[in-house]
Amino acid sequence: MNILVTGGAGYVGSHAVKHLVGKGHNVWVFDNLVYGHRGAADPKRFVQGDLHEKDKLAKLFREHKIEAVMHFAAYALVGESVTDPAKYYQNNIVGTLALLDTMRECGVGKIVFSSTCATYGVPQIVPIPEDHPQAPINPYGYTKLVIERALEDYAHAYKLGFAALRYFNASGAAADGSIGEDHTPESHLIPLVLQVALGQREHITIFGTDYPTPDGTCIRDYIHVDDLATAHLKALEKLGPGVAIKCNLGTGVGQSVREVITACEEVTGKRIKTVEGPRREGDPPELVCNPAGAKRMLDWQAQHTDIKETIASAWKWHSAHPNGFGD
Repeated sequence: MNILVTGGAGYVGSHAVKHLVGKGHNVWVFDNLVYGHRGAADPKRFVQGDLHEKDKLAKLFREHKIEAVMHFAAYALVGESVTDPAKYYQNNIVGTLALLDTMRECGVGKIVFSSTCATYGVPQIVPIPEDHPQAPINPYGYTKLVIERALEDYAHAYKLGFAALRYFNASGAAADGSIGEDHTPESHLIPLVLQVALGQREHITIFGTDYPTPDGTCIRDYIHVDDLATAHLKALEKLGPGVAIKCNLGTGVGQSVREVITACEEVTGKRIKTVEGPRREGDPPELVCNPAGAKRMLDWQAQHTDIKETIASAWKWHSAHPNGFGD
């Protein structure tokens, strides 16, 4: 297929592109490079642009006979979404609606949408199933929920085929070490811990040690980025006119902050200095996926369920590229 990947120079998007190309698809990357990296995309297949540039998008769709979109072009820093919600509403909602309008104008009827478990808010049930109430507690999660609802309405009214894939904690790097995680600022636990192992920061702060969990620290479900990419391909294969898929992507297994730090020490052979800090507002004690829906709807399940295997792939990338794509 001819596929446009928005945000394809970012972390999850670039891994999805790698898998799509490996399966023989004809892929174009559209990214504004606010958080993405030019080095993560094939320059011959890359177009720099913003979702609001509808004319540029329409030209891409028509020139390359685009048949489907994978949409990763969202801002995704929870804290920033609280302090600068306008940025998130303009890009994640207004920008995505502009993308959907351009798709309609150009006759593109399939989209795989990068959603998030943040749409659930504070969980009432763990592991979290797809029918859990969606009550996001920050603007980032809310912007994703708004687009999920828009996709439902577009599927009903315009026969758009969509999949909304609700990620848990994306982690790891490509098996061959060619691409990996590079955020500025970095906000994800595993790369932050690995920065300590590399001597790039003095310590890792554990935010909250008094949660109602076995060791008092938050528990999260870490899903390997290659597994996420595979799920996107599976979802794309299922789409047709009016098809609506909404499912969680995770391993079904949770690791605490302390367990992740210990695993990083074992993988790297480095001692990780920790500092205990207060809880962060809005951090639920436990977020773990119920993966049964993805197995049923996509015939997909995570292949990387050992946290040390996931960390090892990340360590391979970070140790070879201590400055990320700047190397």
